[in-house]
Amino acid sequence: MIVIFLSACQSVVDNNKKLSTFKSKSDSPYQVIDESNLWTLIANNQQINSEINPRIQSQINRIKNNPEYLSIISKRAKPYLYLVVSELEKQGLPIEIALLPIVESDYYPFSYSHGTAVGLWQFIPSTGKMYGLKESWWHEDRRGVLTSTQAAALYLKDLNNMFDGDWLLAIAAYNAGPGRIQRAIDKNIELGLNTDYWSLDLPNETEKYVPKLLALAEVIKAPSSFNQSLVKINNEPFLKKIELNSQFDLALIAQWTGLTIEEIYTFNPGLRRWATPVLLPYSLLLPLNVVEDFEINLSKSGERPKISWARYRIKKGDSLSLIANKYNTTTLQIQNVNELRDDIIRIGDYLIVPLAEQNEGYYSLSENQREKSRLNIQKNSEKITYMVVAGDSLWKIAKIYNTSINNLVRWNQINPSESLSIGKELVILLNNKSRTELAKIANTGIDISRKIVYTVKIGDNLSKIAQKYQVKVADIQSWNDLNEKHILQPGDKLTITINVVNSNLS
Repeated sequence: MIVIFLSACQSVVDNNKKLSTFKSKSDSPYQVIDESNLWTLIANNQQINSEINPRIQSQINRIKNNPEYLSIISKRAKPYLYLVVSELEKQGLPIEIALLPIVESDYYPFSYSHGTAVGLWQFIPSTGKMYGLKESWWHEDRRGVLTSTQAAALYLKDLNNMFDGDWLLAIAAYNAGPGRIQRAIDKNIELGLNTDYWSLDLPNETEKYVPKLLALAEVIKAPSSFNQSLVKINNEPFLKKIELNSQFDLALIAQWTGLTIEEIYTFNPGLRRWATPVLLPYSLLLPLNVVEDFEINLSKSGERPKISWARYRIKKGDSLSLIANKYNTTTLQIQNVNELRDDIIRIGDYLIVPLAEQNEGYYSLSENQREKSRLNIQKNSEKITYMVVAGDSLWKIAKIYNTSINNLVRWNQINPSESLSIGKELVILLNNKSRTELAKIANTGIDISRKIVYTVKIGDNLSKIAQKYQVKVADIQSWNDLNEKHILQPGDKLTITINVVNSNLS
């Protein structure tokens, strides 16, 4: 009777488009698996097996020491996770690959690395082109959630085939490149050593990369045991692909759906400007609960243009590029609309050019506005330098300075999934609000001091070190039991207590 009941439930799951084809590893036919939560589905259907070793345990400890880490990430992943798991299911990939965007970008679609990688899956341009990801003035496929996920699934599948079905090697190759992994394998073969992932001599980042994924896979099985909590994500579609056959002003989409402009960009982070691309058709992702409103308004609009147009009279000194820049569009679009064969224009003639419905600032997450926001913060903020000490994490530092992990990543162009090395200096930009908050903390008398260990360098003296850390020479002597006659030697270790708020390192 129990088996029959479970089968009946399964048919309901399928009819509701829930993901259920991943097979549970459970040996018991009577164990009830909660498939209503995608995190639980991922936890219960993992296929990449690896015993916990010190490298994995180190990454588990890192997660455990950041109590809000997965709570923040699961909120970010909420719109995308069903789509990601669906694409992995289509390609027959292990379900825990859905955790890889946490390692790559913390499920933040506007993330970029210190290099040229962007998006949830951090594709670099060359690999993106290999897998059909295109870029135009209007759109970037590497940031698009659906396009980049489809490309990542295909790439990982190819890597897995390349390394004879070894997923650990395939995942390592996703990080370091297949050539780098193959060279490490060839070297071990020459030395008569094992060629599994754990035996290879790889870059430090790659040696941590796979353990980070395996640590996440372990933690989500019992998050509370690791000081974590996960926001439930329903095992049902959240976003639906809508095919557009004309260019749309994003302000019109917001008007038709009731979504904020920020939500439209968040669901469609590949959008770079104020409108959807000229090249058609274009696939837009919208939440299921607004699709009907969009389609009703689309039907009512008929053949009316979905973007506004301006009639512009050409003046002396004008060029297509100048006009395009003025109206935040491209010369090609102006040429196409006006049926121009080249870029020659004549004074007094009229051109039709696309015109954004709202002012530029309204499109707050467009590429231009994100860059302006970043530069504006830098211009109007006080810059301080913070030195990483033992036990630090981006989450802890962000909390101290009343900022976000994303800001720390952007200001310092660092990989959010990389561990911070002790002694690393981070740039932090404080606006007036943050400075006020820090002043409040300083005035409460809360202990916000940290001890660091400083290695004496050639040319150092106590006065120079004290000035660097804004402490007194007498304090350094007291902390380290030094008398006035003590001569520092390169390589000596000094314990120094710094104030993380008032420290302004140069």
